[in-house]
Amino acid sequence: MIVDVGDPEAARVAAAHGAEAIVVRGEVGDLRAVTELPILWRASGSPTEAALAGADAWLVVVEDAGEDEEWLTRQHAEAMDLGLDFVVEVRSEEQLELALERLDPEIFLLAARDALDTDALSQALELLPDIPAGKLAVADVGVSSREQVDELERAGVDAVIVETRNVAELVGDAPPQV
Repeated sequence: MIVDVGDPEAARVAAAHGAEAIVVRGEVGDLRAVTELPILWRASGSPTEAALAGADAWLVVVEDAGEDEEWLTRQHAEAMDLGLDFVVEVRSEEQLELALERLDPEIFLLAARDALDTDALSQALELLPDIPAGKLAVADVGVSSREQVDELERAGVDAVIVETRNVAELVGDAPPQV
């Protein structure tokens, strides 16, 4: 479980309920005072801003590159120079192919083509087979039940992003057998 948090208290609660990492969408205070969990920076801005905020990883959205495909390469180089893990968000097969061709990242965030789509889980699962072996796949699909988490894990997803309020119920008692 990777938990989307908005403040240090939410990060503390997420860690206490079994989160394995946290996501922030901007500066949220001194998270290191309340948790040692890895922090994924998912805000606009640069890898430098993420590093200054104490993040361990930085997310780039392939779609944000627009027509400037070299932008991805520049962002990747900056993140690597700062010692940040590089996470690439993809929403389609084309974006996944571009990310593999240009960057060959180790971590992919699989998101729905339309953030409001109720079939986001299926869309992420459609992309999963195209993630090369040995790469990590994180799903951001708005899971609302332990059964959905189990389905993603059985399919081979390595982590799922959830909201703070859902952590305890979605973590469950023990990891499922896969």
